[in-house]
Amino acid sequence: MADRRMFSLAQSKITVSTVAPNPSAFTTLGSSPAALAWSVHAVDDSLRKELVPTTKFSMEELKDGLVEALKSRSKKLRRTMLEVALIDSVNDSEKDAKLLISLAQSIMADVEGSKVVVNLIPFNDIGHPTYRTPSMEKVLGFQKIITDGGVLCYVRTTRGDEENAACGQLATSRSK
Repeated sequence: MADRRMFSLAQSKITVSTVAPNPSAFTTLGSSPAALAWSVHAVDDSLRKELVPTTKFSMEELKDGLVEALKSRSKKLRRTMLEVALIDSVNDSEKDAKLLISLAQSIMADVEGSKVVVNLIPFNDIGHPTYRTPSMEKVLGFQKIITDGGVLCYVRTTRGDEENAACGQLATSRSK
């Protein structure tokens, strides 16, 4: 995508996102000419295992893989995004926010010249009996805790949820 003979997109405009199935996934993705995004969803190991059942490694092991990959990259490609699908009363507590701050700060401390941005994605309602969309008040409160902790944090604008076509909704739709 960054190839001048093809799309010629700026490297800073391309992001490769991963749930990080293993620490070496970051090494593989780290060689690409794109920004890296890690779909963290929860820093607490037991909660992350619940939300990302394919997880087989601890957050510490995965973070170490990301850190090593970032160290091998040029300084202009050391910006990383931590993505969290924020779910009402599941991973949106003050404790969850503080764990996320700690993770972001630890990555920035370990990798010279790195920047970590948190991207909050309000969970899209898919009719799940337990997982619900948090109120915008809770989302903004979570964001405030992160930014007050010194970490840049954005809230992703939801698009397509009125048509049940937002992130996570298409895979749960059934044809009638």
